Amino acid sequence: MNDFIPAHAPLAVQTRGELVESVHYGSLIALAPDGGTLLARGEPTAGVYPRSALKPLMAVAMLRAGVELTEQQLALAAASHSGAAEHQDVAAGILTGAGLTPQDLGNSFDLPYGTAERSAWLRAGKGPTQLAQNCSGKHAALLATCVHNGWPTQDYLAPGHPLAALIRATVAELTGEAITTVSTDGCGTEVFALSLTGMARAFARLVRAAPGSPERRVADAMRAHPQLVAGAGRDVTALMQAVPGLLAKDGFEGIQLIALPNGSAVALKVSDGGDRARMPAAVPALRALGVEAQLMAPFTALQVFGGGLPVGELRGVE
Repeated sequence: MNDFIPAHAPLAVQTRGELVESVHYGSLIALAPDGGTLLARGEPTAGVYPRSALKPLMAVAMLRAGVELTEQQLALAAASHSGAAEHQDVAAGILTGAGLTPQDLGNSFDLPYGTAERSAWLRAGKGPTQLAQNCSGKHAALLATCVHNGWPTQDYLAPGHPLAALIRATVAELTGEAITTVSTDGCGTEVFALSLTGMARAFARLVRAAPGSPERRVADAMRAHPQLVAGAGRDVTALMQAVPGLLAKDGFEGIQLIALPNGSAVALKVSDGGDRARMPAAVPALRALGVEAQLMAPFTALQVFGGGLPVGELRGVE
């Protein structure tokens, strides 16, 4: 087992008073616009599951297959949305446009992912649904891609489906890495083991691509509609709103991908899967790429409280 544990390094530290209370380990890579490494911690060449950070690359594959999506629908196809009414309406619109209904979805049943959205949903007496689940936009777009190409929709998640072959080939091309390890993500789609370096390379390609290309269309849709990519109160949405031209996507188990308009990029994995460390850990890398400190201020440190008063903070390792 030890042979498969990457050599992670400290990425974020939480203090309480004068003591370091907790340390989050992980791996990180920051690439310059020319693809050179500006900052590396841990073992960014080790294979990890990017989880939902794969969604923008999957959206590129769908566009290459000819599916017709509005800019809002494309942003939701790449999203891990909070399950607000707006999110569910856009997902339902993708299905309607393809002549389908929510009953055709193959993703898992869940409550809305956003805290406020989930609370409101439960107060209304509603239970888990596929449309409310955070990947419903991606699944609706996958189904629409099948309809456009005349592919069967009943088994669209099967490994032998034409859609699976298309996605695998696209992800391999964009990352520059062969896909050798495959598992299943929480929502039922395939997830591939890739390096953080390869994922950073892929996100850089999205923002550097020619206007109107599938890659650039995905990046532009996400940046134009950050509220659809995540939702109110979510750090990925807030980061894209704070830094002009920045592209960001998170993934379960401590994954964060970021690309800047000049083609520089950051990819990180928090080894314990801790979501709270994801954004503070990314801040030092973004500063190394030249993002202004004042733009990073809301994301730099999370306060730690004792008796209702701030007594420490969670901050990325410089």
